[in-house]
Order: sequence, then C-alpha cells, then structure tokens
Amino acid sequence: MNKKTCIIISGPTAVGKTSYGIDLALKYNTQIISADSRQCFKELTIGVAKPSKEQLEKVKHYFIDTHSIHEEMNVKMFEEYALNTVNEIFKKNDVAIMVGGTGMYIKAFAEGLDEIPQVDETIRKKVNEDYLIHGIEWLTTEIKLHDTHFFSKGEMQNPQRMLRALEVKLSTGKSILDFHSQRKIKREFEIKNILLELPREQLYENINKRVDKMMESGLLKEAESLLPFKNLNALQTVGYKELFEYFEGKFSLEKAIEEIKKNTRHYAKRQMTWFKKYLS
Repeated sequence: MNKKTCIIISGPTAVGKTSYGIDLALKYNTQIISADSRQCFKELTIGVAKPSKEQLEKVKHYFIDTHSIHEEMNVKMFEEYALNTVNEIFKKNDVAIMVGGTGMYIKAFAEGLDEIPQVDETIRKKVNEDYLIHGIEWLTTEIKLHDTHFFSKGEMQNPQRMLRALEVKLSTGKSILDFHSQRKIKREFEIKNILLELPREQLYENINKRVDKMMESGLLKEAESLLPFKNLNALQTVGYKELFEYFEGKFSLEKAIEEIKKNTRHYAKRQMTWFKKYLS
C-alpha cells in the first residue's frame, strides 16, 4: 500500500469483526476506529458487545466509551470525529483500521454526507417531546402520515433516523431522502473495504450463543440500571428494549431473551442487505 490507507471491516453483528480487526491492526502495527453507533456510549457495555478489556489493551480503539447516552451523537458528528482520528493515526502509520456494523457511519466517513437544510428548533423540540411521551408507535404513525417516501424506503427500524426524517419533513416540506444525492467526496486516502460474511445458520448460531453469554455476564442487571433512561435514543437498541418490556411485565424473562435473539437475527439480516447493496 503506497498511499495512506484505511481498511474498513464491516459486516453483521456476531460475524467476528472485532477479532478480525484486532488481528489486522496487530499485523500493521496500527490502531482501530470503531464504527458502531452504540459502543461509543460509556453506560452501555454488555448489550452492545464492546471489545473486552484484554482486546482494548492489545490495540488502541477510538470511539469506544467516548460519549454519554445523555449526549447527542449523529452521523455528521461521527464523520468529523473519524476524519480527525484517521488523520492522527496517519501521522505515525500508513494504515488505519475501521471496524463496525453501522452502515451510515461508514458511508459518511468514506463518501461524505449530503447537506440537509436547517431544522426548525421548535419543531425538533416538539417532535422529540412527543416521541418521549408516546413512543415508537406514535413516531411510526407520524412518518407514515407525513412522509410516505421515507416510510417505504427509509430506515424504519432506527428511531434516531426516523426522528430526523420527521423533523426535516415538518421543517422543509420535503422528505430527507429527497436531499440524498449520488455525490461522493473523494477522500485524500485510499479506502479498502472488507465485508465479513458467514453462512446464515452459523451466523444465527453465533447470535444465539452471544445472547446467552450476555445474559450470563450480567445483561439483565445492566439493563435494569438503565431503565430510568429507556426513552433515550441511545437505548432504542436490541438487547435493552426487550428487557425493558420484561421489567414492565409485558414479557417473561424467557420470552424477552428469545425476542432479543430473534430481533438480533433480523438486524443482522438487514445489515447484510445494506452492506451488499452499498459495496456492490
């Protein structure tokens, strides 16, 4: 590799990205930038499958435990953070590694973001307040009512993206998808993409075993400590949502664990669909 190069390792949850990334970072004697939209939150550990203490001691990771669930974090902020970080790494290394499963974060880092018009702060505040009061069902209904384009084509499993879409639609009269273009920024460094895959049966087995291990490691206690903050965007996350419903008496614990496994499998499937389309 003659130019400065960032190797991006992507793929679905439980495919083995963390170990692969660490092996690669050791090979190139370099450091890793996490591209996971939840591992940056210091209050979340077991449920977001953070690298272990031993793994973090082997290789320096950026964007792990850098923010609080009470702080805003979005794609634009990640793009700026990751570009600053990769340039720091390039001061001492020719190669940097990025590891993660948050597709929009990776896309923003590699290609840049489209400019979205300023959102009316009054609308933003009202939308977020209504969401905290009425929950995901309300948000889904509002998007279906106001932005059918996003409802049919957007990330309707991601509350943060959904909130942003509703804010933009109510502020501008246009769908956020209408502002997306095919314009790609050419970065000053090379990007090499590695997409990790496994046969579906093996991936699903990995997911089921990981969830069992998370429960053995104390996920229930971690989720219970976060129950007062369950409406925050950071906690609209598989692994926590289901346990919150258990605490509220909607599920038995056994049912909650099965729901975590099922929803994680669905999430992994969506991740693979997204990455294959993005990298095609």
